[in-house]
Amino acid sequence: MDLDTVADELYALPPGGFTAARDERVRSVRAEGDRELAERIRRLRRPTAAAWASNLLVREQPDESRRLLQLGAALRQAHRDLDGEQLRELSAQQRQVVWALARQARELTARAGQRVSEEVQREVAETLHAVLADPDAGETWIRGRLSKALTPPTGFPADAGARSGAGAGSRARPDSAVPAEPASPGRAGEGARGQVADLDAARARRREQQERLAQARQQAKEADRELRARDKERTEAHDEQDRAEERQHRARERVAELKEQLEEAAREQREADETLRAARGRLRETERAARRARREAESAAARVQQLAGGTRSGSSGEGPDAG
Repeated sequence: MDLDTVADELYALPPGGFTAARDERVRSVRAEGDRELAERIRRLRRPTAAAWASNLLVREQPDESRRLLQLGAALRQAHRDLDGEQLRELSAQQRQVVWALARQARELTARAGQRVSEEVQREVAETLHAVLADPDAGETWIRGRLSKALTPPTGFPADAGARSGAGAGSRARPDSAVPAEPASPGRAGEGARGQVADLDAARARRREQQERLAQARQQAKEADRELRARDKERTEAHDEQDRAEERQHRARERVAELKEQLEEAAREQREADETLRAARGRLRETERAARRARREAESAAARVQQLAGGTRSGSSGEGPDAG
């Protein structure tokens, strides 16, 4: 037995049965003498409903899961290449695949007898987005042992299309407004002033776009910090719930142990009561027998004494007759 085998078995279970099964494995491995493995098993955390649904999707739909990893690799490549057209195409495909798989995960949990909410389905979708964005997240997810939902990084892949689109739009285009014939000096001046005004307006628009972009990036950073903070709170709450469940499980085991000891003590008390009653009965019988024996002994002693006295009287009567 090794940790991978045990983890695969445990994370295939619904969350409600995880803790008891894990603790049973810990006791079994510890009884076999492998305390290090027992401790590593004990540290396995119960999956949330969304994590279990994501794990179930990997186990039940391995081909679809591998295709999702391939789509993620293609998206990240298009993101690096700033290929706007490819990004738009893959992003549309991404949305369709993610929500289809999230719905499928929800259906799989229902078939397994554990219906989950739409909120859980959304968390599964977030996990799938994280898988598409981060290869490390993908490697973790494909093993089917998540204990909590994954969070996608801010800005992927929604920002990719915007960035690539801006890049495409900023490419230099050939001038198409070359005059067919020389302009007059007045027109040339007006054209120059118009070009300056156009340049100023373009610079103003560019500054405005840069300011909006900087503001959007700042808002994205703040939203990312807020998301990380909430994710940390959720993780802490999940860990606290796990610790509470462990305490509850240990308390139940202790109560069961004490009940068994109490029942054993009650059995011993009943046996002792029965032994005591039997001993008292034997004592009464022996006392009655002893009293009977004492009376018989006293009667026998009295007869012996009576007979002995009669014998002595007979002996003394023979003396005068002989004289």
